Amino acid sequence: MSNLPISEEYRIVAKQWTDAEAAASLLEDTKSAVLSQMMVALGDMPISRAEMQVKASDDWSDFIHKMVEARKKANLLKVQLEYIRMRSSEWSSLEASKRAEMRL
Repeated sequence: MSNLPISEEYRIVAKQWTDAEAAASLLEDTKSAVLSQMMVALGDMPISRAEMQVKASDDWSDFIHKMVEARKKANLLKVQLEYIRMRSSEWSSLEASKRAEMRL
């Protein structure tokens, strides 16, 4: 926990999540284009053979791992945002309970 207001914590993590989400989406959205570029780079050969060779390559494996790690990072930041929301809600409920007790 930090000494920052919850709203500032949320803003910081929301910015990080937005950047991570954009990075993950870009990799996912360009997956077929990257596959095609890698296949074309192999030269003139049947499409099925080129696809098989690309998908068996270390470069393709690295691309897929990067894509999965980017999505993982975005998902973790999204969970962190939910945690901050929950803390805020719990804090509000606790404060409301304290006020109610003081009225008694």
